[in-house]
Amino acid sequence: MSEVVEMNSSPIITIPPLQSQYHSSSNSPIIPSQFLDSNPETPKSPFVNAARIMASPMKKAVTNMKTYLQEVGHLTKLDPQDAWLPITESRNGNAYYAAFHTLSSGIGFQALLLPLAFTALGWVWGIISLSFAFIWQLYTLWLLIDLHESVPGTRYSRYLRLSMAAFGERLGKILALFPITYLAGGTCVSLIMIGGSTLKIFVQILCNNSSHENGANSISTVDWYMVFVLSAVILSQLPNLNSIAGVSLIGAITAVTYCTLTWVLSVTKSRPLGISYDPVETKSDIAKICNILNALGIIAFAFRGHNLVLEIQGTMPSTLKNPSSVPMWKGVKFSYLIIACCLFPMAIGGYWAYGNLIPANGGMLGALNQYHRNDTSRVVLGLTSLFIVINSLTSFQIYAMPVFDNLEFRYTSNKNGPCPWWFRTGLRVFFGCLAFFISVALPVLKSLAGLIGGIALPVTLAYPCLMWIMIKKPQKYSANWWLNWSLGSLGMVLSVLLVFGAIWTIATQGIEAHFFKPQ
Repeated sequence: MSEVVEMNSSPIITIPPLQSQYHSSSNSPIIPSQFLDSNPETPKSPFVNAARIMASPMKKAVTNMKTYLQEVGHLTKLDPQDAWLPITESRNGNAYYAAFHTLSSGIGFQALLLPLAFTALGWVWGIISLSFAFIWQLYTLWLLIDLHESVPGTRYSRYLRLSMAAFGERLGKILALFPITYLAGGTCVSLIMIGGSTLKIFVQILCNNSSHENGANSISTVDWYMVFVLSAVILSQLPNLNSIAGVSLIGAITAVTYCTLTWVLSVTKSRPLGISYDPVETKSDIAKICNILNALGIIAFAFRGHNLVLEIQGTMPSTLKNPSSVPMWKGVKFSYLIIACCLFPMAIGGYWAYGNLIPANGGMLGALNQYHRNDTSRVVLGLTSLFIVINSLTSFQIYAMPVFDNLEFRYTSNKNGPCPWWFRTGLRVFFGCLAFFISVALPVLKSLAGLIGGIALPVTLAYPCLMWIMIKKPQKYSANWWLNWSLGSLGMVLSVLLVFGAIWTIATQGIEAHFFKPQ
């Protein structure tokens, strides 16, 4: 029977033993030796010969099936609900789409605040902290990409599901639900505030109107928020994450452009009088420590988008032969090369240009308007503001997509079918109205950004390391085990310290609460 089930044999054409007598006949056709049985004295069963002949098509079928699975995809447990949700509805993404989405979500208005961190840390520690944070968050990005298909047959296309798989359903929700909700919905609220107020500045520059009684200044900040939200809601009607790839490309171009314009203008213009690079003096040691913690928080918050990495990778096809991690990592490497070319010159050039004189509110954009408003072309200033507005609009789309996905998940779970177009439109209009209401009712959220951001920091720096250990289970006390436990623990400690520093700053300096009166 061992001969019958052997699948590795080549096709054999067996010549019956009686034919061997013709080999010596001069009048008979000569049969090549490879077709002759090597032991003509031992007759073989015809069943064995038939089994050998049948082994060839069976082997071919198995080979074809293996090739098909390698080229078409994994034996993944397909969830039909994924085809109804906006994140995984379309899976024809590629490395270019990944680069567009990562750039659009990775560069934001937080980059304009980076020189503020140097006022507390100084040149040496500022550059060291920025470099270490960049390498750290790039490493956690790689971990998330690697964890996307870490379990055979399963794709974790949402951060919350990966957290639940690593830490358990209950603990995973407790640890990740609030930070992810804030990083999605809270970022959209912040984008409304930034985009609306910058839109007002753009119109003021365009109209060259500094009067508070006439022209663009007669329109309230709330009205500009409304204009921004209406534009964002209209743009949000694009159905899924892949469909906004072009929007993300525009957002990436505008982000790189306004970052470059801001630091180039600051460096090429004359520096203000009285500039100093000494660390800011404080009244007490605790205040100094809190300033340092806030500076580290500014650096950490400048790197964003980790809550969207799995979602972006979930839009890509994945096979055994071509896993989604390959194009995703290519797109991330390219985008973070550009991000580094934006953030490092912004931080170093901005601090060189303004030193400790950089405004605490507004960062680089505020410094540009304060010190170079009169000696810079209105066209350049206006374009910078316009690019910030466009980038805020495009970033709103990608950060709102997990919220849309979660809302539609509730509907599809109950109805066991996709959302009709009118219901999907209504959900997105509802979210836009809710974000608008929060931005108007709670402008104090700007002052609480450090506190809430400290709570959300583990999503970027700590959870990926801990989840990698829980799922991959590396050998105890190995290099990878020590590295990820160290970074994960350090990220959690840093999160606690940032929360403490934010609470201390609020307690000592206070906050201005203008409910329903955005400034």
